[in-house]
Formats: sequence, C-alpha cells, structure tokens
Amino acid sequence: MQQTDAFTDRAHAGRQLARQLRQYAGPDTLVLALPRGGVPVAFPVAQALHAELDLMLVRKLGLPGQEEFAMGAIASGGVRVLQPGVPGLMGVTQEEVDEVTRREEQELARRERRYRGGRPPPRLRGRTVILVDDGIATGATMQAAVEVARHQAPERLVVAAPVGAPDTVASLEEQVDEVVCLATPPRFRAVGQWYRKFDQTSDEEVQDLLAQAWAGTPGQ
Repeated sequence: MQQTDAFTDRAHAGRQLARQLRQYAGPDTLVLALPRGGVPVAFPVAQALHAELDLMLVRKLGLPGQEEFAMGAIASGGVRVLQPGVPGLMGVTQEEVDEVTRREEQELARRERRYRGGRPPPRLRGRTVILVDDGIATGATMQAAVEVARHQAPERLVVAAPVGAPDTVASLEEQVDEVVCLATPPRFRAVGQWYRKFDQTSDEEVQDLLAQAWAGTPGQ
C-alpha cells in the first residue's frame, strides 16, 4: 500500500473493511468500536453487516514526554496491558506509569458517562464480536480490548482495522480467531499516514453516530 493509495477518510475505510467482513453479517454479530477514531470506521461496518454497534472503551497510556508512543493501555473493568519492558522502558518509572494510568482512568470514566449514559453494556457471550479501530500501531489498545472481550466468552472474536503494522497484526493473529486488516505496509510509521483526511474524531461525532445506530433499539 502506497501513501497515494490511502483511504479517503474513516468512513471510506469502514466501507472497504465491511466488504471483507461480509461472512459475519447477521443480527447476532456485535461490532465494538474503539473510541474515538474507531467509531466512524465501525459505523458503516455495522450498517453493512446489519449488526449491533456498541463501544469497547479503551485508553492508550502515553509515554511521559512522548505521548504519541503507547507504553500500554487500559480498558473498562480494570484491565491494564503494558508493553514489554514497562516500567523501565526509556527510563519510565512505576510511579509515572501509575500516574498516567490514573489520569486515563478518569478520561475512560468520562467517556463512559458521555457516550453510554444509562445504556446497559452489550452481551458478548456466545456471539461473534468484531473489535474495530481506525488502525493498529503498537497494538496496546487493541490487546486491552481483546482481553476484556475474551473474559466475556464470545463465540468468535475478530479484530478488524483498515491498516496496521505488520508485526503487530501478526501478534494479534495469535490472540483471536481472525484478524481482518486491509493493509499491512512494511514502512508503517503511524495510522494517520494512510488516510488523506485524518482529523481528530470529536465526542459529538461519536455521540451522533451512536444515536443513529441505537435509534429504535432496546436499551437506548
């Protein structure tokens, strides 16, 4: 995949991704988006599959001073996944890891309240669950999402993303039933590199897409 072949935006990437997930179409499939960027990708996937759309709330733990680098991730239910060598990696201490974790836990709780309100969590047990993000770099956030999902005993667990780092995708393939990734470019540096438009997804956009997906469904 060359940069000139980049996805137009997240919605375009989601439509492309949906074509590779057609075998999972049906009402018993659950598409779980990783907010915020995964939601506009997952929305057309869920539409195309006639599947339920919901959220898998996960937060990256950014390395102090280099926040774009993920030293780990947290997810709902107290799950924390750290990269190998953390603490210690690039001099980060246990205290710094714990401080970043506390800060991100607060943001996770804020998003839970804002996005879900009083809506009950979705049922994963016995279903095909597709975890969707706009791309996979270090894989820390997706690994946290996989751990949370696996504890709820889905029948089949699938990871789906438009683009991902080759080594990370290969690692995830050992953890789930299937990984569907449209492109694993060898010169992968960042997810945004493979989109022509990669603006930050707002809370309002997330809420709007969820409102559309949840309109007329139980638990709204």
